[in-house]
Amino acid sequence: MKTRIFNTSRTDLLKASELIKSGETLAFPTETVYGLGADATNKLAVAKIFQAKGRPSFNPLIIHCSSIKQIKTFARWGSEAQMVADKFWPGPLTMVLPLLPNNQIASLALAGLQTVAVRMPEHSIAKSILQLSNTPIAAPSANPSGAVSATRAEHVVSRLDGKIGGIILGNPSKIGLESTIISFLPEPSILRFGAISETDISQTLGLDLKKKPADAKISAPGQLSSHYAPKGSIRLNSKVFKKNEVSLGFGEVLCDLNLSRKENLTEAAANLFDCLHKLDEIGAEKIAVSPIPEEGIGIAINDRLKRAAAPKQKFDLGTSKI
Repeated sequence: MKTRIFNTSRTDLLKASELIKSGETLAFPTETVYGLGADATNKLAVAKIFQAKGRPSFNPLIIHCSSIKQIKTFARWGSEAQMVADKFWPGPLTMVLPLLPNNQIASLALAGLQTVAVRMPEHSIAKSILQLSNTPIAAPSANPSGAVSATRAEHVVSRLDGKIGGIILGNPSKIGLESTIISFLPEPSILRFGAISETDISQTLGLDLKKKPADAKISAPGQLSSHYAPKGSIRLNSKVFKKNEVSLGFGEVLCDLNLSRKENLTEAAANLFDCLHKLDEIGAEKIAVSPIPEEGIGIAINDRLKRAAAPKQKFDLGTSKI
């Protein structure tokens, strides 16, 4: 298929939103990473996301919305969700909520669950597409499943050109890591770390968040043990780099690529996936990564690195039902 390319002008955004309305897929920038979106109420459109990404059908999608009013048409909204939304939305946080009966969300986007992951993005382009499309948009990261997430338009073009309906050529993602995910079922717990910290959410709710058990079933995106992975193998917490390794440093170290020479964790998060893409581009087979402080957004960086370093998983992708 021929992938249409759009700029960020109002005219092009109107054309791009028509792709969503017509049941096609569209890659667009958000403040976290680039998303690959489709009309969440159109089962054939959602199936195209899974087909383009090679994504296993048991892995649910985040539903992006333009308003809380829209979310309330398909999810049960409670006081705790309102408290979190008042503090962090629009922004890089996803909430897992109970589904309402007789909702219009495509079952494939939910992976057969009775819950739904929802987010209201902050990025101006993402908000425009949601408003112009006038529908909830299911959107995982715009990359092949299990591979490094896209933080630049060129990452999307190199991996998905010819496989999706369109790509909006926006600026690089500001945060560079996927959203924090929390669940309210049965009590508030953190499912994925991101730019909004566990401490921030706990203080907002006035209680400690529970940790997801290691053997818990997948109930939200980003929970596969192997994820965000470049093609080469990764050795973590490397204080000494070997001659046969390509090095990814942090701080004032002699290395091939550096997440942040100033030891700035926010800068490191924004650079992480871009650096992993560059490692793929140069054909790095063995990668060594400096230790990253386990604090603030460093917790999320380490989460992504651990999943990137895990043994790669293989799935039967022929079981998606539409």
